[in-house]
Amino acid sequence: MSIPSDRKYAASHEWIKADGDVMVVGITNPAQDQLGDLVFVGDVRVGAKLKSGETAGVVESVKAASDIYAPITGEVVAFNDALNDSPEKINSDPYGTWIFKLKPDNATDLDALLDSAAYQAIVDAS
Repeated sequence: MSIPSDRKYAASHEWIKADGDVMVVGITNPAQDQLGDLVFVGDVRVGAKLKSGETAGVVESVKAASDIYAPITGEVVAFNDALNDSPEKINSDPYGTWIFKLKPDNATDLDALLDSAAYQAIVDAS
């Protein structure tokens, strides 16, 4: 699966994409592939004000658990409730399934994140 070029990436394997005045955030295909079959996505607190790099929630699989980090500073304004019953949606469509929405303090913070080529280079090096 190729890395979509219509969004930005964090080295911690989150993707972020503008959706109007908010940003949708999910995890990348390499991240879900490494975790395996997801059984839980959550602990996302709507209303939480997070700084870039702070823990926003957690994803758990049958073999591991991993924190999800805020790629930029902002306020969590939504959680994808569909993931409560179907966390495996991330396994089948990691770039079409968002985990939370973030209202950024400063949308230009996206400029500091990785583009698809830079993120692919990190994946290839690991």
